[in-house]
Amino acid sequence: MNDQSTLPVEDGTEAVPGKTRDALRAAHLYYMQDLTMDAIAHELHTSRSSVSRLLSHARASGLVEISIHSPLDLPSRIEQEILERFAVGAHVIPVPDHASDVDRLDRVALSAARILGRFVDSNQTIGIAWGSTMSAMSRHLVPKATHNTEVVQLNGAGNGRTTGIVYASELLRRFGDAFGARVQQFPVPAFFDDPETRRAFWRERSTRRLLDLQERMDVALFGVGSPFAEVPSHVYQGGYLERADYEGLSREGAVGDVATVFYRADGSTDGISLNERATGPDFSVLRRAPRRICVVSGRAKLASLRGALAAGLITDLIVDEGTARALVESPSDRESSEDRE
Repeated sequence: MNDQSTLPVEDGTEAVPGKTRDALRAAHLYYMQDLTMDAIAHELHTSRSSVSRLLSHARASGLVEISIHSPLDLPSRIEQEILERFAVGAHVIPVPDHASDVDRLDRVALSAARILGRFVDSNQTIGIAWGSTMSAMSRHLVPKATHNTEVVQLNGAGNGRTTGIVYASELLRRFGDAFGARVQQFPVPAFFDDPETRRAFWRERSTRRLLDLQERMDVALFGVGSPFAEVPSHVYQGGYLERADYEGLSREGAVGDVATVFYRADGSTDGISLNERATGPDFSVLRRAPRRICVVSGRAKLASLRGALAAGLITDLIVDEGTARALVESPSDRESSEDRE
């Protein structure tokens, strides 16, 4: 099989690459005609391993989408309880309780990347908050063709050690490439040194253009930051915060952040001094987006997740099973579980 061959098109439009043609044919034979990989290899005059690679390519490139419809758990009890209690649509990702936070993050990120396509469409503005979760997710995105779509960075990424441009631009590029979208970077620090500098910068026309795009977001995609997680958010490990910042956040009761804007357990942000220097969108702006997708993995982020829910930031939650279970447990449930342990 020649991956560089092309499939002629009668109307003279751009030819289909040979690998795509072969992947489509292999996928049709496998999923629609129930042929074995050996039978497909024989029909396509290739090896079984080549057929396996073609089927993997068909899934990874979005030519094939796989849905699981379970008559035993539709919707799952936990997802239904999250919907009833928090008015949030949930996608609970099965992950073994014994999995490390690193493995848990990767499995949730992979599932979230495959779910995201159903929320993304043409003529949308999609806001992305950089961080460890979004970075992991960006490596698994399934391509989906859209037009007139923009990906907008929600918060600056620079600090005293780096401009953050390479990190943020690579992350955003992956989302832009996956959806054929224009990428709008936000080249400002994550935190200004002086609140007055931020206010002055926000009056600049070039900055206002990005802020106006954020205010018109159709979809916002973010994780929740927590200093307590085994895989900490990039803001906690990338040199963005000084010791005085941590002390101030502790004193002011912060439990986490979304797009470098910090909040308490009740979702409030007022009186948290670091927010006056932060470049992430005010929560009133974030809440204007009709679809706000939060991706969370690991019970260490439970307090951060609860605070984000209390702030009304989330319409759709993608979360691992253990964290979801802990989210819906009552205090008495948790005490009973601890007693059993």
